[in-house]
Amino acid sequence: MTVEVEPDVAPSLFGDRIDLARAFTANLAAEGEERGLIGPLELPRLWTRHVLNSAIAAPLFHGSTADIGSGAGLPGIVLAIARPDVGFTLVEPMERRVAWLTEQVEELGLGNVTVLRARAEDVEPKQFDVVTARAVSALRTLLPFTAPLVRDGGELALLKGKNAEAEIDAAAKQLKKYRLSDVRVEVLGEGLIAETTRVVRATVR
Repeated sequence: MTVEVEPDVAPSLFGDRIDLARAFTANLAAEGEERGLIGPLELPRLWTRHVLNSAIAAPLFHGSTADIGSGAGLPGIVLAIARPDVGFTLVEPMERRVAWLTEQVEELGLGNVTVLRARAEDVEPKQFDVVTARAVSALRTLLPFTAPLVRDGGELALLKGKNAEAEIDAAAKQLKKYRLSDVRVEVLGEGLIAETTRVVRATVR
């Protein structure tokens, strides 16, 4: 399958780090399917559905951020490219994915990234300003693994699909248990990227 041509908007999202984004996308296109990181149908929409879908959320992050279940580096590697001023910890339990993430961090020279092979439940709690995850699981299942890692007053910024509002409704019990407030869905990239990004944001108290 043919790799998607870089959309015109990509340089505006990455600025002077666009070459790093291009290198990462090329690496993912060349090795992603073979290494079990992306499916066989993703190459024609690699930029649109995955890279830009992650990059559009970059302004939401600050301080120390954890990406839970980082997998192929979506959104963690992409965010780290777009936001060199933010420290990212990529949490991933699978050895082959950790190897990929480590290779990308070294090849791209991402000094703001730490790769941690661990399950989320084994990570020291309350140490991050922001915690994110993308395409990991339903919100009610995800909250027990993400909310405990956020410092008091910090926030979750979870990249979700079109059912984000319904997931919030289904997670009412977990939202209360983990003392989440100001829970809302923000839609990013309307009129700018082909596929908008929905982010569930919440403050942890």
